[in-house]
Amino acid sequence: MGEAASQAAGFPLGAPLTDGVARFGTDGIRGRVGTSVTPALALQVGYWTGVVLQADGPVVIGTDSRRSGPMLVAALSAGLMAAGREVWQLGLCPTPAVPGTIRRQGAAGGLMVSASHNPPHDNGIKVFGASGAKLLAARQQAIEAGLQGRTAPPPLAGSGRLVSRPDLLAAYVDSLRASTGGQRLDGCRVVLDLCWGSATACGEELFRSLGAEVLVLHGEPDGERINQGCGSTHLEPLKRAVLESGADMGFAFDGDADRMLAVDGRGRVVDGDHTLYLWGSALRREGQLPDDRLVATVMSNLGFERAWQASGGLLERTDVGDQHVHAAMEALGAGLGGEQSGHILSARHGMSGDGLLTALQVATLIQGGGLKLAEWMDGSFQPYPQRLVNVTVPDRQLRQQWQQCEPLRLAVAEAEAAMAGHGRVLVRASGTEPLLRVMVEAAEQSQVDHWSESLAAAAEEHLNRG
Repeated sequence: MGEAASQAAGFPLGAPLTDGVARFGTDGIRGRVGTSVTPALALQVGYWTGVVLQADGPVVIGTDSRRSGPMLVAALSAGLMAAGREVWQLGLCPTPAVPGTIRRQGAAGGLMVSASHNPPHDNGIKVFGASGAKLLAARQQAIEAGLQGRTAPPPLAGSGRLVSRPDLLAAYVDSLRASTGGQRLDGCRVVLDLCWGSATACGEELFRSLGAEVLVLHGEPDGERINQGCGSTHLEPLKRAVLESGADMGFAFDGDADRMLAVDGRGRVVDGDHTLYLWGSALRREGQLPDDRLVATVMSNLGFERAWQASGGLLERTDVGDQHVHAAMEALGAGLGGEQSGHILSARHGMSGDGLLTALQVATLIQGGGLKLAEWMDGSFQPYPQRLVNVTVPDRQLRQQWQQCEPLRLAVAEAEAAMAGHGRVLVRASGTEPLLRVMVEAAEQSQVDHWSESLAAAAEEHLNRG
């Protein structure tokens, strides 16, 4: 028996995968299609997800517009059916449609095939449990153990079933309309950048149904162009369209529409911190924000934190990643939380990051208050200057354990001492890309520029020797 056959013996869906490939990151499993993300990986992820999910019922699968999506959905479905699961395929949809469908239909769990804001050649797999929340670390580790051959597979069930259910997207759209509480957008001129991705499934229809005058950018599903020069990571097209059309506001989504960034009528960016401040203030006025508390991440702006605290509110910070925000919100009983990148979670709306929901809340809060978004921004908090520099560090161990690099650690300490409480430094390894992210913010732009460049150079010098 050859080596490959020997490895695969006892593993009917193929040989166990290597540790580096079969690993969950900040937001599921993600990487380049054909190398780290393959049909073989998806087949086994589907099977072990079917084994690990505890509840009975169907498993829901959605996808964004990437060309590799149908291939990976097919492989995931085959693996789930091999585990004896019934699979409901939603087709093209925003990521939050998956957890929403799980909760409404009493499903056992779900998967979303998407690499979010990554380029078209990447793809990924996000896994949700029966509550609609992303799987906890223990369940992710159980799937990883199966993928890596550390758990013996049970016999193949082979009794699963596949059902196409694109009709279930209508219930998701209805839930978004209901979230506005009857507030309409008649007379409001809005630009939507749908990013050639998941938001094209229902974004335009949703805003038009509430009476908005809508101008759409990148409005067809196109897996070759998803996230390319558009969407929430490339706001210039949205800014131009808002200014040229005289729109009241614009909204840009990422590839799977679980996050959103806005632009006001003067072309200024309304990021996740501004959204938390706006939405959180409205909930406080209604007495609907427990303990006047918001949950944000270490990336949120210091100006936002100090303004919220000065108004009498509490702000808790977590590590980067919506799963950390979700866990803190549950532990603290918080009503609203999110990330500066535009990933916002609302307890009253199911705790799933949803860019379309967030856009509707911003639009209807502004419209209902008789304001323009630009007028609200004029009276909002003043962000501290902030700069994020990405340093490519291919070596995963060096990237993840950068604190063990003494020269870089000393450089960070020097920067923090120089800013003396009027700024901060955050260095962290990306969970989805081979990048070390160096973020500096301070009261003075000159300090931000100096220390971000200095620390990025130190990271490049000391972590990429060789």
